[in-house]
Amino acid sequence: MKNILVTGGTGFIGSHLVEMCVKKNFKVTCFDRYNPNYNLNNLENSKYLKKINFIFGDVRDYDSVSKAVKGQDYVFHLAALGGIPYSYTSPLAYIKTNVEGTYNVLQASKLNLVKQVIVTSTSEVYGSAQTIPIDESHPLVGQSPYAASKIAADQLAISYWKSFGYKVKIIRPFNVYGPRQSLRAIIPTIISQFLNNQKKIKLGNIYTSRDFTYVDDLCSAYFHLLKEKKIFGQPVNIGTSLEYKIKDVLNVVKDLTRKNLKISSENLRKRPINSEVNRLVCDFSKFRNLTNWSPKISFKSGVARTLKWFKDNRPKHTKDYHI
Repeated sequence: MKNILVTGGTGFIGSHLVEMCVKKNFKVTCFDRYNPNYNLNNLENSKYLKKINFIFGDVRDYDSVSKAVKGQDYVFHLAALGGIPYSYTSPLAYIKTNVEGTYNVLQASKLNLVKQVIVTSTSEVYGSAQTIPIDESHPLVGQSPYAASKIAADQLAISYWKSFGYKVKIIRPFNVYGPRQSLRAIIPTIISQFLNNQKKIKLGNIYTSRDFTYVDDLCSAYFHLLKEKKIFGQPVNIGTSLEYKIKDVLNVVKDLTRKNLKISSENLRKRPINSEVNRLVCDFSKFRNLTNWSPKISFKSGVARTLKWFKDNRPKHTKDYHI
């Protein structure tokens, strides 16, 4: 049985990935930020709880990271400060967590002889699409401090392969959605407002478009990437190559809930003009050709599963989100 560490393992994607690791018979350690109550967040009610080893620390602290990676065969690194709006308020917090934190994971893993590290990137590193669809050769443009910090983390990971021959890979998901996601994200934001029986749905920029991947499909991609022996020191895109505008998302939720709400666009929910990423559409042909991975869950089916989860977990997760 191989040992695997998931940093940020109680978060949205991390919690799904931890559970999939258990199902694939890994000996799983979840590393997440220390809190005095040892809150397990999204894994608190997991049916796999007894099969998960939890270590609480801080990815910004090298000593706690080094302790967590000791004895591990593989590391899935997801711990990061996400959410773009707060990066406008505190860019330094993103540098310390996303850049310095990634350094700590890479350096500790290298010194502790971890066989392989997969670093989690984001499609936000591309900025607004200059070509459609976006492949891995697309220019990197930091249109927010969050995006800039992730670009830096990715480049640091690449440098560990080029400089030290350390076996690091970079997985670059486009927009991911599914159960347990924060209300900051667009699909939970829309779903929560539909479930709250509001007369108007409050949104920011309704003209952007995204490529949405269901969380289970993304988790599957991690394991395909783990097995692949030709992708060290480089990013691979994960997405569907399908583009959905915000109005398309609204229409799917309307059909599923059989409700029709008017749209109210609020400036408070919008990014600064030069920071807005208008289009993101994924070209994942590089990854597909190497691993035969492709998404299995259709957009409507994924939204339906997400909607059901929010319905089943009310009222905690269905309050309207405000920036």
